[in-house]
Amino acid sequence: IGRFAGIAKIVVEGAEKDYIKIIYAGTDVLYVPVTQLDMVSKYIGAGEDSPVRLNKLGGTEWQRAKSRAKGAAKDLAKYLIKLYARRREIERKPFNPDCGMQREYEEAFEYEETEDQLRCSAEIKADMQRRYPMDRLLCGDVGFGKTEVALRAVMKCFLSGRQAAMLVPTTVLAQQHFITAKHRFAKYPVNIAVISRFNTPAQNRNALKKLKSGEIDFIIGTHKLLQKNVEFNNLGLLIVDEEQRFGVAHKERLKEIASETDVLTLTATPIPRTLNMALSGIRDMSILEEAPRNRHPVQTYVVEYNKQVAVDAIRRELSRGGQVYYVHNRVASIDAAASRIARLIPDIAIGVAHGQMDELTLSDVMRRMDDGEIQVLVCTTIIETGIDIPNVNTIIIEDADNMGLAQLHQLRGRVGRSSRHAFAYLTYRRGKLLSEIAEKRLSAVREYVELGSGFKIAMRDLELRGAGNILGAEQSGHMISVGYDMYLRLLEEAVNEERGLDVMHVSDCGVDLNITANIPEEYIASPEQRMDIYRQIASVRSREDAEDIIDELIDRFGEPPKSTLALIDISLLRSGAAAAGITEISQKGGSIRIVMENPDFARISALCAKPEYRGRVLLNAGQQPYLMLRLDKDSPPFDTVSRFVADYKTTSTEE
Repeated sequence: IGRFAGIAKIVVEGAEKDYIKIIYAGTDVLYVPVTQLDMVSKYIGAGEDSPVRLNKLGGTEWQRAKSRAKGAAKDLAKYLIKLYARRREIERKPFNPDCGMQREYEEAFEYEETEDQLRCSAEIKADMQRRYPMDRLLCGDVGFGKTEVALRAVMKCFLSGRQAAMLVPTTVLAQQHFITAKHRFAKYPVNIAVISRFNTPAQNRNALKKLKSGEIDFIIGTHKLLQKNVEFNNLGLLIVDEEQRFGVAHKERLKEIASETDVLTLTATPIPRTLNMALSGIRDMSILEEAPRNRHPVQTYVVEYNKQVAVDAIRRELSRGGQVYYVHNRVASIDAAASRIARLIPDIAIGVAHGQMDELTLSDVMRRMDDGEIQVLVCTTIIETGIDIPNVNTIIIEDADNMGLAQLHQLRGRVGRSSRHAFAYLTYRRGKLLSEIAEKRLSAVREYVELGSGFKIAMRDLELRGAGNILGAEQSGHMISVGYDMYLRLLEEAVNEERGLDVMHVSDCGVDLNITANIPEEYIASPEQRMDIYRQIASVRSREDAEDIIDELIDRFGEPPKSTLALIDISLLRSGAAAAGITEISQKGGSIRIVMENPDFARISALCAKPEYRGRVLLNAGQQPYLMLRLDKDSPPFDTVSRFVADYKTTSTEE
């Protein structure tokens, strides 16, 4: 673990190159060529308030921390795989294959499904037709259609004569899902009920009685569903929406209920890809990454609070027949905030919603909002999860700097749920000096506006807050000691080892040629963007990757200069050379030094016999064998070494 100290420009034998300067404990400094930036990863772990302890270069401390983290990752992998295997030992009657009614139900969906929705639905239904219970995580950004995929599984459950239950974190969300389900199952004899504080105690008791007798096919509820007095007649499927919002006691009760039941967990807090890879093979995951058609990214503004900006934003939305969320996250002063808006814009219908309201009032407010009777809803973050009113396409958030990154992303996801353009105004108090973290949060939300950016938001949130206990408290200490990226790499290796898969060792190749290969500041001025592009280029592994990067560069910054194209060529050379077992290519005056991990001497002999290499290759067969390739005067160094690597890979030893 070292501290990034900027990009240093160094001229070596007339060629200008960029290096990443990393400062370690004491006076240790390391310069890493930008061509090898894929070997450096950002340290994520200690959190925004904890100081990071730098390592000393060449010390044993880092190796010890890595070794301890590896042991912990192995223990976790063993535990998870045992858990997964135990679940697969339980047998239950498979659900029926799709029938005509299932297909008719799916075809009645009023929107066009995305490819991802169809794939995820097929994966879930295939799980349900197996002989052991499903445990699948359905992960997708806000508004990407997780509910529809879940309801298709409910239909399959109903057609197999079993009950389904959906557990949600908030009363408002329970009501929202209830309305959606009633609409989707309107043509079918599916009895649906909801248990929440919006109901009277008598209504809840009646619903539980019918649930026990089997009269109710599908029940939706908050944590009330986890109470001991809840009994099912024949529960086949349990859907858990936003599992991370339930406490430890709730999760223990869930395990009791669902020991032999199919479980589908929905989450809009996306799992970063690296974690997904690390856990693949332990937990089944379906990921929705494709936005529904005709959706537009939400236009996001970060501004000082200004009455006139708020008034203009509200008037603009109302003039096109839409509705507005106005988020004021303090119950004590929420009525005063609503009165202030009413004074600024008379003659509009304003409603107020917060978690401390009684059930009937809150239920009535949300119904009126859904029906379009309320034009501006002044509310707390109670609307954060799962609320779907397509006519609301402007959200104004007061004191956005006090909110978390994932929370802001979720709130913004409440608008832009139709084909209309939507607007989000994240405001902070006038004249307020924002903390560095608050500033980073707000700029991250503004930066990641494209649809499906929840993955980036999740990673950015992790960077700002630290890894926390993403895999449980026992593991977080080890994660902090080596950083999130390194820990996940160790976990992925441990999982593969436990599953008996070969852990692939991919050798890396360093390339150091006397050619100017960098991204000039006049081409990309921002150091952050330059670093990002350097990292992407260093990760190039194929000609397709290279073409994708070039297309992106042309699209964002214009035609790339020669030095940047040379950088991409070096990445391709590194990749090809590493695949051939070459670990180092460096230029020494008029020759190229080529170091190999396990040299194939028969192949080298066959290559040296070729006319174009005769007398130009010298083999040094010491403790670390290497070749010296004399450069061709008529050919640039890069072309000579590229041709040599290609010839080495294709030369047959029989020659």
